[in-house]
Amino acid sequence: MVLLTALIRVLHAEFMLPVDIVTSGPWSEPLLRGQPGVGEIYCVCSRKTPYWLSRHQRRVVRQLRARGSGPTWFCDGNQAAKPLLERAGITSQYIVDARDHALLPGEHATQQWRRLAQIMPSVGGSASRPNLEAIAPGCYLQVTQAQRGELAGWLALRDLADRPLILMQIGNKRTMRRGLRRLAVNNKYWPATRWAEVLRFLRDRHPRHAIALLGTGPEYQLNQELASLAKITDLHNVADDLPIPRLVALLDRADGLVTVDSGPAHAAAAVGCPQVVLFGKALPSLYRPWGVAGADVQVLAGQVNGEPDMQGIDAGSVIAAWSRLKLRGT
Repeated sequence: MVLLTALIRVLHAEFMLPVDIVTSGPWSEPLLRGQPGVGEIYCVCSRKTPYWLSRHQRRVVRQLRARGSGPTWFCDGNQAAKPLLERAGITSQYIVDARDHALLPGEHATQQWRRLAQIMPSVGGSASRPNLEAIAPGCYLQVTQAQRGELAGWLALRDLADRPLILMQIGNKRTMRRGLRRLAVNNKYWPATRWAEVLRFLRDRHPRHAIALLGTGPEYQLNQELASLAKITDLHNVADDLPIPRLVALLDRADGLVTVDSGPAHAAAAVGCPQVVLFGKALPSLYRPWGVAGADVQVLAGQVNGEPDMQGIDAGSVIAAWSRLKLRGT
């Protein structure tokens, strides 16, 4: 959803109207609500639940029917949600389907969305042609004064007010799946012993900084285990109390981030937070964090037996990348 801000910003400039969004999952609404160019957000809990068993899908279809047909960009990787548009009367001539426009060689995801925003459906797609050079490429998230004020109060409660901050994100949505951390499908797993080595380096390199471990609620225990292993001072596990608006404001406030390829990595780029990001099987050329602010991003990708694998990245490489990173304010 952070990557899609590149599409939203161009569509908003083309039509001079807010862009309404149909989405699923718990993150989209708090992430995108109130962002520049965003209009109504229609949420379903699941795209794959049978329609007649999902009151959320039926509600969204009613809302879209009331809204009326209009130019629509379908950005999903599969067709599970397509019937919702059809039930709402948004037929194929109104739709630009990302699956009909293949990714170009070496194209970054934000460039793909930027290109798709300039493709019009056969019906209802009349729009002005904005000056694309005036719309910076990459992701962008606006952080409001209200968010910064709420963050300041939260930091004060945790004795972190006015402290310089370094952030670390070790988990991802696969990390706690089925209670197992090292699944064959979890290609974003990196051993705790290596994370601990990086933490000790950061503590020695930046003695004045507080270090915060990010994550969602289920990752709190994982962070606690890492803290016990690293045995450093001034390390704060905040995964138990980090709703999306606060996370974005925290990324906006921090001097730098170390992370696996993840949603927070893209959000960090969107608010100009420098970072070192570890990649597994995902293509850095496609998913490298890219924000309009142009903050420094050091990308690491390893190999095991000739195949892309995060296990092929050693702690020394992460430490070296951090040493090259241009932190915020430096």
